[in-house]
Amino acid sequence: MNWLALDIGGANLKVADGRGFAASYPFALWKHRDQLAQELRAAMAAAPPHDHLAVTMTGELADCFADKAEGVQWILQAVEQAADGRHTRVYLVDGSLVAPPVALTRPLLASSSNWHALARYCGRFVPRQPALLVDVGSTTVDLIPLVDGHPAGTGPTDLDRLLAGQLVYTGAERSPVCALVQRLPYRGHDCPVAQELFATTRDVYLLLGDVPDMPDDQQTADHRPATRRWAQARMARMLSAHAQQFDLRDAVTCARHVAEAQVAIVARAARQVLQAMPAPPTAVILSGHGDYVARRLLTALAWEGRIVSLVDQLGALVARCAPAHALAVLAQEAAQPA
Repeated sequence: MNWLALDIGGANLKVADGRGFAASYPFALWKHRDQLAQELRAAMAAAPPHDHLAVTMTGELADCFADKAEGVQWILQAVEQAADGRHTRVYLVDGSLVAPPVALTRPLLASSSNWHALARYCGRFVPRQPALLVDVGSTTVDLIPLVDGHPAGTGPTDLDRLLAGQLVYTGAERSPVCALVQRLPYRGHDCPVAQELFATTRDVYLLLGDVPDMPDDQQTADHRPATRRWAQARMARMLSAHAQQFDLRDAVTCARHVAEAQVAIVARAARQVLQAMPAPPTAVILSGHGDYVARRLLTALAWEGRIVSLVDQLGALVARCAPAHALAVLAQEAAQPA
């Protein structure tokens, strides 16, 4: 019995088999929902042989759907088309794995459940102590309290988690700069920023050297390469500046300011979560590919305790796809005879 887990987001498709294979594919679901089954089939074809599928999703929130229920239905129909008859189970936020027809009757439990799978998996690293899981993805940050190895969330829905501080809608790549700051420093002045999608946090961390240039990747605000040079141009646009007015030093200064603002937002939510925990955490688990954001957060919180990094435990690619990896492991374990 070989499982492949699918984590279907609004901007990325992630797959993992729980045995070391993982892959992430950019896919703008909100633009190309009719191509989802085709993209899933391609991702499955590139994966190791498998006869069982486990599914979780966050893409149902995409605004190409009228509501989450429609999104869940659309995504599961695409999975069925791509599955080619493979045994399929859907992860619900209550921790159960159910057949797709059952998930369709409980769409709000099927939606946005990947955080729960990840938290259940990460509990094995801290089975007896209170801990905090910090998962920084391209779009969001999850701050999940763990008690005795189990997630201790306030409520199952994203709205519940936003209110509790356990979900922060800011991430390491896709968050618009203008969503994080209203003004940026410029040569001794405090300049208002353009309220446009001209630059994102991906540009911020390119400029700060946290991520390498990826000249073949054009998943950026202006669809030009994800390189430091073009990140500088995108940041200049935030101040309506032309090249002669805005050099690399200006860009790095702005990027540092945005990074500090983002960390302050996440730190505020983290303090809310920590205050609600029954006991202070003895460990923090870092997950997702925005490890550099998480480590800035720990500095802001003056964290001095144990740190468990999934990058160290699993490798960078599997850590990027950690919810899919977690779901594959949980599905395999659930299928083992008692």
